[in-house]
Amino acid sequence: MAKVTTKLQVTIPRTVAERYGIEPGDDIEWLPAGDSIRVIPPGRRRSGRPLAERLALFDAATRRRDARQAEGEGSPAATEIAENQDRGWSREELYRRGGAR
Repeated sequence: MAKVTTKLQVTIPRTVAERYGIEPGDDIEWLPAGDSIRVIPPGRRRSGRPLAERLALFDAATRRRDARQAEGEGSPAATEIAENQDRGWSREELYRRGGAR
């Protein structure tokens, strides 16, 4: 367990520092991760690509995904799924059958 000083400094336990190769003078990255904080040791940084390039790659991947989904809409399998949407029962009937109220 590590304590936070009045200057908001944290001492990294020696075993953790040795395991992740953290040495005095290294820069570590602190990332919010929901209800916790993620500490990124040196050498394990996120992608070194600039933000604009990462966004362009993300947009290209999104376009490829959308194209694949559009191709699948007219396929025989997609048509069969759409035709079978009426299963002969409704969600409410399932609740009644299961005894849920």
